[in-house]
Amino acid sequence: TQTLADLLTISRELGRLDNLTIGLCGDLKYGRTVHSLIDAMSRYEGVKFVLISPEELRVPDYVREAMDRENIPYVETTDLESAMPTLDILYMTRVQRERFFNEEDYLRLKDSYILTPEKLKNAKDDLIILHPLPRVNEIAVSIDDDPRACYFKQVYYAKIMRMSLILKSLEVEV
Repeated sequence: TQTLADLLTISRELGRLDNLTIGLCGDLKYGRTVHSLIDAMSRYEGVKFVLISPEELRVPDYVREAMDRENIPYVETTDLESAMPTLDILYMTRVQRERFFNEEDYLRLKDSYILTPEKLKNAKDDLIILHPLPRVNEIAVSIDDDPRACYFKQVYYAKIMRMSLILKSLEVEV
């Protein structure tokens, strides 16, 4: 349902699901929402991905292999700022403490990417920022007031979409 909510948010906020450059940033290795969003958005024309992560948290091989098989364009980078001017969507993720086998690795990687107003200076005016939430500190609270921050709208759309699915599955007429 998170992917459906993401697609709904993108469609509502940008008016389309095609011809987009999507930056996925943070924990791309363990982030199931990232894997699902790549799979879903790969079905639309003209979609390109910018995969932004530390080396240890890169998208898994099976995701990259599927993208290669389907000729889905993507680049991998560790540099969020250099990717920012090209993005239509920035999908931030948190580094998930529960996915690490030792605390030392988590502490070393947890603050790899923190979105701040300074990092948005070269971003498009119509960029949308998404996040599956909850956030820890990967998006500064000061971003919440930026009109490009759409993660709270994303929660609203997710609530409406999930309510609809529940009513439909219970065969409730509205």
